[in-house]
Parts: sequence; C-alpha cells; structure tokens
Amino acid sequence: MTNRQRLSATVEAALLKAGQRAVAEGRAKNLSAWVNDALARQAEHDRRLKALDDFFREYEAEHGVITEEEIRSARRYYRSRTVRVGAPAEKPGARRKRGAA
Repeated sequence: MTNRQRLSATVEAALLKAGQRAVAEGRAKNLSAWVNDALARQAEHDRRLKALDDFFREYEAEHGVITEEEIRSARRYYRSRTVRVGAPAEKPGARRKRGAA
C-alpha cells in the first residue's frame, strides 16, 4: 500500500509548464512526482524557518533583543571577510564594450 492521496489543485499556468518541461527533459518521472518534490522542499523550508525563529526567540530571551547596530556590525564584519571568486560583477546599468567577452 502506498501512503499517497489524490488531490485537485489550481496552479499558475507558468508553473504547470515548468513542471511539464521538467518531465519532458527527464528531470522528473511525471508531473505528480515533480509536484511532490516541490511540496517536500517547501515543507523542509518551512521547518527550517520555524527552527530559526525558535532559535532567535530563545537567544533573545536569554541575551536580550538583537539591536539594529549589532546587525549592522555583524554585516560589516562578514562583508569584510568575503572572498570574491571569478569575474567581478558588473555594476547595474554598465555597458559592455563591443567585442568584450
């Protein structure tokens, strides 16, 4: 016996096409499998967000509310330790020279 249930759902046309494309390209066995995988990913995502919320709630109960300045300070610290890999990102609105790769 399988632990599956049939359902009827209304989805956006673009999402349906994406699922059908995944099946046609062999990335999913069938549309039901593709939808099931998407639901599983969403359930895991929701579980992780709840765990993160629980962590911050417990942390702040013990240490006090995290301030905006503490967040800015942490952001500055971790940005200063960032190592860029690959070509530098283009600035928004920047134009490439003709013939440039």
